Amino acid sequence: MTSAGIEDQLKQFGLSEKEIQTYLAILEQGEAKASTIADDTGVSKRYVYSICEKLEDRGFVDVDDHVVPTKIRAKPPETVIEMLSGRLEDIEPVLKQRFSETSSRPQRFDVIKSRVTVIKRLREYIESAEQEVVLAVPEGYLPEVAEELSAAIDRGVLVLLLVSDVDDPEHALDGIDGPVGSVVRVWELGMPVLLAADEQLGIASPAEMVSRANSDDRAIAIVQGQIVPIISSSFLANYWPFARQHFVVDPVELPQTYRSFRHATLQATLHSQAEATVYARATGQPVETDDSFTTLQGAVVETRQGVVEPQTNTIPIEHTIIIETEEGNVSIGGPDSFLEDYEARKVTLERP
Repeated sequence: MTSAGIEDQLKQFGLSEKEIQTYLAILEQGEAKASTIADDTGVSKRYVYSICEKLEDRGFVDVDDHVVPTKIRAKPPETVIEMLSGRLEDIEPVLKQRFSETSSRPQRFDVIKSRVTVIKRLREYIESAEQEVVLAVPEGYLPEVAEELSAAIDRGVLVLLLVSDVDDPEHALDGIDGPVGSVVRVWELGMPVLLAADEQLGIASPAEMVSRANSDDRAIAIVQGQIVPIISSSFLANYWPFARQHFVVDPVELPQTYRSFRHATLQATLHSQAEATVYARATGQPVETDDSFTTLQGAVVETRQGVVEPQTNTIPIEHTIIIETEEGNVSIGGPDSFLEDYEARKVTLERP
């Protein structure tokens, strides 16, 4: 196999070009000092240390910092191959489970005629969420789903909760045990009941469906990955900006990995507001291209978002993390982004 072929294969395991160059240089040396690797690869000695730490975490090398100068030692190729094979075997049952879950969740639209069924479906969809829930619900019926919301928070799900038809905004969550939202906003006005879970499961209902026992109105439950994002976009654009911020969760302990890009942006913002330095690592693809995915990493220098105050985005759907790289600042958005330089499927936030 040619050198280019080896590099292409290693990219499939998530290694960046610099990581691949560094790893191949270490392989050729067997064991080397950081300065030697820096000379071979043309990157700074400091950057070599950073890359080698990541290669060690992934199981490709050993970093012996008990000697001076520090030595970086390549693990035997058979050990690396065994490690990579083991990881592929480990994810096989997860892939099978996800495939089964996806194939067993047919796309559908259901017309709901009763308040009881609306509440039941809200609970079911919140319980099934793995990444993100956006929900607008009248204050009087928040207790109906409070337990499910708290459980979602405990699972690490991002919950954006808008409590509508509020009489006393200062005491909107009185009597509710435990956190029910990552960010909670309150609004004195009434509005429809809206739910979007993981951009796959959605509910849209007139408020009267849950506030009146004998309403003639109808709600719609949607299982459709192309339609549900419209609910969350409408929620963020037409209602969320006009409600009053009531509660914001504390920044989480890092490192954390997120598949909900809004969640990653929220946490990067909260750490930035707390004046903490955060690094982001993402697997991204240049927007609107078929280019291959690459690993992006660097210090977070800015976020653009509208989840918490102060709002820093220019349009409601803009949720962006900007990182500083050796090539300059790079903007990263979530799947199907078009405002940013790259779209990412997964983001890891960590402290220096």
